[in-house]
Amino acid sequence: MRATYMYGAGDVRVIEATDPTIELPTDALVRVVRACVCGSDLHPYHSMPPTPGGSTMGHEFIGVVEEIGSDVSTLQVGDFVIAPFAVSCGECEFCRAGLQTSCRIGGFWNDAHLGSAGGQAEAVRVPFADGTLVPVPVDESADDALLHSLLTLSDVYGTGWHAAVQGRVQPGSTVTVIGDGAVGLLAVLSAKQLGAQRIVLMGRHRDRTDLGRVFGATDVVEERGDEGIAEVVELTGGLGSEIVLEAVGHRPAYDQALGVVRPGGVISRVGVPQYADAPVGFATLFGPNITLTGGPAPVRAYIERLLPAVLDGSVNPGRVFDSVVSLDDTPAGYAAMDAREALKVAVRP
Repeated sequence: MRATYMYGAGDVRVIEATDPTIELPTDALVRVVRACVCGSDLHPYHSMPPTPGGSTMGHEFIGVVEEIGSDVSTLQVGDFVIAPFAVSCGECEFCRAGLQTSCRIGGFWNDAHLGSAGGQAEAVRVPFADGTLVPVPVDESADDALLHSLLTLSDVYGTGWHAAVQGRVQPGSTVTVIGDGAVGLLAVLSAKQLGAQRIVLMGRHRDRTDLGRVFGATDVVEERGDEGIAEVVELTGGLGSEIVLEAVGHRPAYDQALGVVRPGGVISRVGVPQYADAPVGFATLFGPNITLTGGPAPVRAYIERLLPAVLDGSVNPGRVFDSVVSLDDTPAGYAAMDAREALKVAVRP
């Protein structure tokens, strides 16, 4: 089959790889209908050292079950499924608590200990299929708009929702979202769904912030650093934002969150941190009683909550996809996202 591998920074190739097979009775094989490139895929795209054997790529996909292991009980061949970005058993104490990203025996796509490759491919072996995959009542002939919205449930929509939930957004909240990538925009959508009254989106790419306004942003702040912080503070009556959703993962975004959050507020981080340390002492978090929360989103726990509105079309998170490429053109998709020529790229095998 064809699959995407990364061999080092900027070196993405689509190669002929070994077809996946059922290896354990809890496995399923899924033929990929749509995958995509994630903003977090750009981190190794910038920094991965030369890797002669390459690394499989992709952790967001939807598809059709082609084969199941003998112990799989909740799925049937032919089911259309969403594959969350975390592989989870569904049975351990963390999975039962809705924290599938901390599954005791699971992990993430492309993890060596799971022996399962990434979703930017024609097919994927899915470990712990019952605990991981979510069947949905559609088929692959659905239109692109629906398929793309379903695809967001594998990661970016659930991650934006997690940011808002962990940030304790509720009716009447004032929220600032830092970052106008797909996760940031879907954090805006999620905050709106949870009843936020004012949503300030900090981003400087007009086409993206315009979509943010469609999703519910009431204000857009283009400035960064001290100027951006001052504008948010002014917009919030000199108090700062009670809730800040940080969807970038770089240190300047964290510093910006510290600057705009008000005393007693919450910073919820879902951008994968690309820094080893950050200020958390008396002058930053402790003194003003600021809560720092967030983490990798257990999107498996949110899919059933978010799915009905996607299926009936009342929300359209798939609008974050502004480019579609064939599997063979996946390297160009990486380049387009890296150059900010695309917000989020869908991959059609």
